[in-house]
Amino acid sequence: MKGWFLSIWYFLDPIYYAFTRLTYVKDESKKNLIFRVRVTRYKGREVVLSDGTIIRKNDTLLKIHLHNVKLLKELYQVQCEVKRGRHIFQSVLTALPALAAYLENHPQKEDIKAVIGITTLHRGCRRLGFETHDIKSRCYQFFKKVTFTLIYILSATNISKESMQKHQPKYLFMSTKALSKRYRVN
Repeated sequence: MKGWFLSIWYFLDPIYYAFTRLTYVKDESKKNLIFRVRVTRYKGREVVLSDGTIIRKNDTLLKIHLHNVKLLKELYQVQCEVKRGRHIFQSVLTALPALAAYLENHPQKEDIKAVIGITTLHRGCRRLGFETHDIKSRCYQFFKKVTFTLIYILSATNISKESMQKHQPKYLFMSTKALSKRYRVN
């Protein structure tokens, strides 16, 4: 059944992509990695990052989206949760230098303060250079929890109420300075 839903999602994903103003981040070989991004205005509460960057309402950020259907397709046959986690971690780690290069060449690079993402997969984020912050808006948190629950059901090998409850969506931030310092290829 999961395979059937993944096939439908894979078919519908280009339609979703067309309506969301997302852009693929590619590396030098033009290989499509797992990030899709768009410039956005931050609408949450003020956040101070560890390097001193202050994110305020209406600041310009680069929102990153994992290409979930691509990841799920790659992980479809992998049953071990630890191997799945390692694969996702390695995929993100491999994609971050391309994200740094993308941002370095972006026409709005001077205005973009940080990259932002929302995920329930926040274990290991610090090792990648991201900081996690709670989503303060209960309505937005509930909306994100519902959407991530659907992704979780399609991706998990063992679904339990306890595991679903412990995966709370959180903001991920990394300042553009930190991203450039850590992942710049030049």
